[in-house]
Amino acid sequence: MRLKLTIRQKILYYILGSAFIIFSIVFYFISSSSRRLAYEQSIKLTNSYARQYALNIESWINQDFAVTRTLAAAFMEYKQMPFDQWQKLIYPMYNRVILTTPHIDAYWDSWELSNLDPNWTLPYGRHFYIVYKQDGIYKTKAEMRSLTGDPPTYGSMKSAAKEIIVEPYTSELQRGQMMTTLSSPLLENGKFIGLIGADLILTRFQQLVNTIKPYPNSYAFLLSYKGVFIAHPDSSIFKKNITEVLPEFNNQHNILAQVQKGKAFSFTHQNNKGDRIYYTFEPIRIGNTQTPWSIGIAVPVTDIMAQANRSYNTSLFIALVGLLVIIFMVYFVSNNITLPIKKITQILNEFAKGKIVSSIDIRTSSNDEISQMVEAVSASLAGVNSKTSFAREIGAGNLNVDLALLSDEDQLGKSLIEMRDNLRRARDEEEKRKIEEEKKRWTNEGMAKFGEILRQNNNNLSLLSQELIKNLVWYLNAQVGGLFVLSENKETGDKTFDMVAMFAYDRNRVMQRSYHFAEGLIGACAAERDAIILKEVPQDYIEITSGLGGINPNYIIVVPLIFEEEVMGVIEIASLQELKEHEVQFLKDIAKSIASTLHTVKVNTLTAELLMKSKEQAEMMAAQEEEMRQNMEELQATQEEAARKTLELEGLVNALNAAAFVMEYDTKGYVININDSYLNFLGANRDDIIGLHHSENIILSDTEKASYDKMWSDILRGNIRKHKTRIRVNGQEHLLLETYTPIFDHGGQLLKILKIATDITNI
Repeated sequence: MRLKLTIRQKILYYILGSAFIIFSIVFYFISSSSRRLAYEQSIKLTNSYARQYALNIESWINQDFAVTRTLAAAFMEYKQMPFDQWQKLIYPMYNRVILTTPHIDAYWDSWELSNLDPNWTLPYGRHFYIVYKQDGIYKTKAEMRSLTGDPPTYGSMKSAAKEIIVEPYTSELQRGQMMTTLSSPLLENGKFIGLIGADLILTRFQQLVNTIKPYPNSYAFLLSYKGVFIAHPDSSIFKKNITEVLPEFNNQHNILAQVQKGKAFSFTHQNNKGDRIYYTFEPIRIGNTQTPWSIGIAVPVTDIMAQANRSYNTSLFIALVGLLVIIFMVYFVSNNITLPIKKITQILNEFAKGKIVSSIDIRTSSNDEISQMVEAVSASLAGVNSKTSFAREIGAGNLNVDLALLSDEDQLGKSLIEMRDNLRRARDEEEKRKIEEEKKRWTNEGMAKFGEILRQNNNNLSLLSQELIKNLVWYLNAQVGGLFVLSENKETGDKTFDMVAMFAYDRNRVMQRSYHFAEGLIGACAAERDAIILKEVPQDYIEITSGLGGINPNYIIVVPLIFEEEVMGVIEIASLQELKEHEVQFLKDIAKSIASTLHTVKVNTLTAELLMKSKEQAEMMAAQEEEMRQNMEELQATQEEAARKTLELEGLVNALNAAAFVMEYDTKGYVININDSYLNFLGANRDDIIGLHHSENIILSDTEKASYDKMWSDILRGNIRKHKTRIRVNGQEHLLLETYTPIFDHGGQLLKILKIATDITNI
């Protein structure tokens, strides 16, 4: 049997019963959510403490790193004067800097001797200078170090050639205080030439960490990159490594590995007493180093949940009181509830049909659930109206319209905003795509344009150069351009880059300029084989003028023209505005094509020259060939006459060799040839005679010896002489009649001396 109940009765019957059940369920979920939210907020608070203090410590260290980095940058000007004068000028700066940084124990620098002294060839050895604090007094020291090799710590800094923070260490000089060292390298063209360092006392970090207590029983600690406790409230752990004092704790949660990776992480750990402790770690990224530190905060979970438990008990008490109040109030306000419910029902029915009501006309004087319902429906209607207006604006193309969310859980509003953001991104990406396509179109048109110029004028270097530089200046919207081509002096072999074309002020200009390798900006570009860009141009470098006045360019780019590893030339462009990145890349790309064409032009020019020379040589060879033919005919006749005379001469020589003794001497009187008759007479071998002096085996008195020497001198002067000589052969004395005849070459130079002798002993 169905009960007929009035709305008021139903409210009393159903709402009170349902309210009790629902209120209980809601309270359970709300209280659970509150406890969870309180826990999460406490965790976030603890993490934010760790993050904030990590940033503080990071900021402090980075400020100190900024000092060493600034000093390193400033000290790179050391070549402006001799090093000893530079030291006297710069080193007093340390005294002023260290007074402003009392937490810094020392500033120091180290310079490689191989960079300071051209005669120092060893890879180690350095000049060291330090300003340090001892017993409250600032002192300085300069000395030579590493003369026999680099120590490990300095060697690692030297090989790294980047910013380094050294692992914390205990300083005996500072009575056992923990310290670390910050170092910034001195690099010149990528080469390590020294270090700027600062020795940092870690006391202020320890004091800061010891004050961190977000909860009564919490504490903080500071870990280095290799796991040394820089700060910790437990003296048995302080200054020790986590792998030594807490190995199981470290291995269980992989703490040191995550610290070294620079990660932020957290976990809950149950200690030996059974207490659950929440740990959070935040990285401290130091300068440009790759060795981060980490700050950690430990909080007992009971401390974190204390506030949540208090809030839960308070909520439970308030819920019970509220439930009693609801029971009594529902009875009295049931009559006032029915009318608003009916009106709200009507509005919801309209809303269910798709009709959007602009406002709700329900007045309530109470501040109960009905009033909240009215406000909620009113807020929902307002939200739907604002979303409808928002959707219309989006549809009209207005992507800058904003939408206020009803709450963080307004899914429809978030979806609409996400849709708007996606449309914005699509619009922005479309604009970027159009810009990139425009750049590609500009580049492709430029490559085609200059490709045509290179094809049309590849047989005339002058015309090609003028067309190239003129169109480059126009296409890049620059003001001045010049083209330099490599040329070689054939007599001296000297190579220079000569200006072959210049375009300025919208017309071709004629200017004579020439640069050697590494000379000026043009020579430097050729020597470095890479583009040079100047964004700060000296005031007197070049001036761009017009009818309204003159102005200096703000931007200059010099690009080498390289073909097959050979620098063919250099292009220089000057402009009032800076070239964009794609314009610079276009200039570098077109430079390759220009270099290839210049090479082709040079090859064609050289080929033409060689063809001309070849033609001239062919004509000369034809004339020489005719002359040679005539000479050959004359030579043939001469050879026939010479052959006849040779036969006669051979007969004469054979007769002479058979009838006389023949011997030949060089200009110094040593035997160089002898005939067989003479050898038989002497009873000797040819090898025994060749090389003997003409005076060997000759019997001479003192008077005869003087006469003999005079005779030999006359022969060397070109006179023919006869002489009687006594020689001893096999124990017997023989008398020879000798005739000495000097033999000359075509130039009149004495070649040898011919001796013809006859034995006149028995005559």
